[in-house]
Amino acid sequence: MIDFPALGDIVTKTPSKIVMLVADGLGGLAHPDTRKSELETANIPNLDKLAGMSATGLTIPVLPGIAPGSGPGHLGLFGYDPVKYLIGRGVLEALGIGVGLEAGDVAARGNFCTVDGSGIITDRRAGRISTEESDPLVEMLDKIDVPGVKASVYPVKDYRFVLKLSGTGLSDQITETDPQRVGEAPLKVRPISSEGAATAEAVNAFVAEAQQILAEQPRANMLTLRGFSILPHLPSMVDRYLLSPAAIAAYPMYRGLASLLGMKVIPTGSTFEEEIETLREHWDEHDFFYIHYKPADAAGEDGDFDAKVRTLEELDRHVPALLDMKPDVFMVAGDHATPAIMASHSWHPVPFLLHSKLTLGEGVECFSERALGSGSLGRFQAEHIMLQAMSHADKLTKFGP
Repeated sequence: MIDFPALGDIVTKTPSKIVMLVADGLGGLAHPDTRKSELETANIPNLDKLAGMSATGLTIPVLPGIAPGSGPGHLGLFGYDPVKYLIGRGVLEALGIGVGLEAGDVAARGNFCTVDGSGIITDRRAGRISTEESDPLVEMLDKIDVPGVKASVYPVKDYRFVLKLSGTGLSDQITETDPQRVGEAPLKVRPISSEGAATAEAVNAFVAEAQQILAEQPRANMLTLRGFSILPHLPSMVDRYLLSPAAIAAYPMYRGLASLLGMKVIPTGSTFEEEIETLREHWDEHDFFYIHYKPADAAGEDGDFDAKVRTLEELDRHVPALLDMKPDVFMVAGDHATPAIMASHSWHPVPFLLHSKLTLGEGVECFSERALGSGSLGRFQAEHIMLQAMSHADKLTKFGP
């Protein structure tokens, strides 16, 4: 854990290399017809074989029973207590696309959505419209004038955008407009404390004008905002772990999170194949690599069981290329579970494996929730992963006399 008091006394720099592959939304639940999860259904021979040569377990992203967002889920993987280090989604999205944030700025993650004639949300992601379709809408929203506040809107990817508010006396102590489910109308923003009153009023004014601008659009005829946040200060992975860490992720939010933690964000393409090629090209430059795989989470959120199975099979086909680089420690982890039968993030423990020269196998027969749970690591807090990785990479010395 990054807050372990004696970490500075036992951490040591070595040339060994660690790769953490994060399959977003990795965990799942059994389909009611087959009683098999997505991982148990998928044909994933490479992950199955690797599980038989690794230390395995199930990670708890935050606390038992808590379904985490992607931000808290990732923080735990890197050794940060996600309850102590709260980061708003807006800041992560903004930093991920290179939007500069000054002290006092408030950022929010925006979604284009679809509402019916009564203003009720029928699709939280506007049919996952393309970036080409959403960019002109962002340009229109960026022209909205809010008295006393500068509102800037930036495209992210597909149906997502960032809203940045700049001005005097702004606060992130406000509620969100996203009800997080279909069948309800977008919410009015309310102040959480008195200091958020002016910001809530400004956001509601922005949303009201945006509603008029988008009203005639066929799919993206409304928007939702969540993750209002200001720039936080977090301990650096470089200082605490003595690592030279790098992040390779196609999606902006994950790049934003990595930059906050002190990782070097390496530009890459939009596909996982391009991420792997980026890793190969920069292999000699860093000793810790975080590489992110998104499609499993997207399929789970869409409630498409078969599609999630296919994304896991696609991930499996890339595992040999990652192992061919011969990392000293290779981990497969997830930031949270996204079961297709729930079509959302869930609170369920997440499959995890760690492979190194010291792991010879524990009798685990396949890469699945049930199988990995029988491994030596058992169920444990995700924030302990980094200590496991550092030890297997010979980067921690003995604690105490």
